Amino acid sequence: MTRLLRHEWTVATVGSVLLAIVMVWLLPPYASRVVTGGVKKETIANPAGSIIGDTGDPTAQAWLVAWNGQALRHGLRGLWHTNAFYPDRFGLAYTDTLFGYGPAGLIGDGVTAAVLRYNILFVLTFALAFLGGYALLRQLGAQWTAAALAGAALAYAPWRYDHAGHLNIMSTGGITLAVAMLARGHGWSLTRGHRGDRIRPGWAVAGWLVAAWQVSLGFGIGLGFVYLLALACVGAAIGWLVRGRPPLGRRLILADLIGGLIFTAVTAFFAYGYQQVRELYPYVTRSWDYVAVFSPTPRGLFVAPQYSLPWGTLHNDARAALGNAANEKALLCGYALYLLAFGGLLLSSWTVRQRLYLLAGTVLGILFALGTNGPTYRLLYEYVPGFDGSRTPGRLILWPTICLAVLAAGLLTRLAQLAREATLPQWWKVAVRVLTIPPLLLVLAEGMPDMDHPDTPAPPAAFTQASAPLMVLPSDENVDTNVLLWSTDGFPLMVNGASGYIPPDHQGLRDLMQTFPSEPSLDRLRQLGIRSVVVVRDRIPGTPYEAVLFAPTPPGVIRQDIGPDILYTIS
Repeated sequence: MTRLLRHEWTVATVGSVLLAIVMVWLLPPYASRVVTGGVKKETIANPAGSIIGDTGDPTAQAWLVAWNGQALRHGLRGLWHTNAFYPDRFGLAYTDTLFGYGPAGLIGDGVTAAVLRYNILFVLTFALAFLGGYALLRQLGAQWTAAALAGAALAYAPWRYDHAGHLNIMSTGGITLAVAMLARGHGWSLTRGHRGDRIRPGWAVAGWLVAAWQVSLGFGIGLGFVYLLALACVGAAIGWLVRGRPPLGRRLILADLIGGLIFTAVTAFFAYGYQQVRELYPYVTRSWDYVAVFSPTPRGLFVAPQYSLPWGTLHNDARAALGNAANEKALLCGYALYLLAFGGLLLSSWTVRQRLYLLAGTVLGILFALGTNGPTYRLLYEYVPGFDGSRTPGRLILWPTICLAVLAAGLLTRLAQLAREATLPQWWKVAVRVLTIPPLLLVLAEGMPDMDHPDTPAPPAAFTQASAPLMVLPSDENVDTNVLLWSTDGFPLMVNGASGYIPPDHQGLRDLMQTFPSEPSLDRLRQLGIRSVVVVRDRIPGTPYEAVLFAPTPPGVIRQDIGPDILYTIS
């Protein structure tokens, strides 16, 4: 038992979780107070009563996890057709599904459980990103501090905080962990190449399963991962043929067949849902001009998002200069990481050829991430299925970040090797090895977040008393994210919904309801079978729905004032 507790992977796993809790939840309030000279007086937030980031997208993502848990309870019946967006179908496929987090949705019910669950998962995404990076670099042959630096660079890269409300985009750890497992299963590393005596078929199966889980979270990040895995398989097959078709172990072949089939089946299952949406709504694809609005410029590589503690305030003007959708264009991977990766090009444990491949991967990845401002993204948009449905090419910055982290880890590994090999006094060797720790601490310091923890909006009493199917007014992307969270208590059928894509009929009903309770709006609601309309009074001011508060109640409609809000029951 003691040996298990002291094992490297036990320490790495527990350490990743503890580091994430400290970095994301416990330390930022105090660090922010120091950085601002005591101006900010934050305290550690209540994970059950507040939600990290803001009360917009995070509340919708908390609902997604809860809905997936609800679907699992019922044998996946109705998974694609959520309680939201009534009466439209395949509502789950309007955005990344987060289905891989479904088992967490089985724990607890209601709003409080959904919020607490989301906050825990948010912190764990950092832990998994760190652990995945650490595992990958250890498998490639990096020294442990170098592997930890790579994990820190991948988990706490400043650009990630631009996606604090996108749990699907923050969830990248499964990618590096799956690659680490697959490499281990196939006996491959950067330092040793391929060695048949190190093949572990069980690890290969585990790698495919983790890859399938990663894809089940969504294609926002998973789409590129799917294609890169496919390219890796093709490259491995070509390499096998070029080397004269050396014999392969039967167990490894069986492991790859089983794991690959599972991965393919999971990918096809989720691709099916998105294809159904494409058939229902042919205009769901993004135009090239629309992608241009969200495409970063090279300047974005040196600009940090708002939630970066060291750089957020300092880069306010630089972010403003990025123009519209600046939250998708701030792509800073970390100045410390840039410097260490450059050093890794000059001095490294990796070969010159490997370093050049990593440099090429970094440059190519950046060119893709620039979207319409780069020369290569058009190839993905025009010829690679799925990319024409994405509006945010900047999220491809993940792949250059991985290459930069591997380059930086090569530098630290080489420094440790030099200390071990040099004919120096023991104390000098220890001193040189200690020098590998400050870069790790520097990357962590630069990756410190400063995220908000607003209180979660409580569901109005009128909402809890409404009969389904129902609709809440006002209805827009900001309000409906909160309505989704409220619906986790029972999942009533409702018109409201918020996602990356809004069907035309849904938006048309929103527009019509600005005249509620006019006769045309009531006729449409009766056609759809809507039984209740809830008017949340404090959300109405400043919206096109203001006239609703002063409209007379027509015949056939019962109005009840419940607290500050209004419940209309339609007969």
